[in-house]
Amino acid sequence: MIHEVDEGLGRLLSASGLEASGIEVVFDAPTRDWAARRSAPTVCVFLYDIREDALRRGSGTGEVYDGDGHLVARRSPPRWFQLTYLVTAWANRPQDEHRLLSQVLAALVAQDALPAPLLTGSLAELGLTVGLETAGAGMDAPAAADVWSALGGEMKASLGLRVRAPLAGVDRA
Repeated sequence: MIHEVDEGLGRLLSASGLEASGIEVVFDAPTRDWAARRSAPTVCVFLYDIREDALRRGSGTGEVYDGDGHLVARRSPPRWFQLTYLVTAWANRPQDEHRLLSQVLAALVAQDALPAPLLTGSLAELGLTVGLETAGAGMDAPAAADVWSALGGEMKASLGLRVRAPLAGVDRA
């Protein structure tokens, strides 16, 4: 499911005009070594925290039917997780980075959820909302300064992005 969220975010940001402008969207850790290898403008969407959203945990089992209406499986309900990303822009000048961050911010705040056509795999199959919260004040995750310190890099302007996504339940006989 995590890789499917990454795909959806990549598609959303690319569709915002980044791809057409030649801006690369990557999901790498923005370490000092990584930053030294950057030669083109880049938006980095780094996943640094994963937590279960226990308030949304369900119980029991659901039934799965085939196209003919026959029961084919029983499945535990999906488990919900909060994926927290540090979104940064990398360019030669801080002003260019700030323009990129503004473009990313505009694309993200325009959506409360990843649009269904951008979802793939199990996220598309479940048909549930994959919520987005951008630059929220109450994000319960490590502070950006702590993330930068752990990565060994210097702090720079960044956006916090939290995605709430379901992990498909387990089929039961």
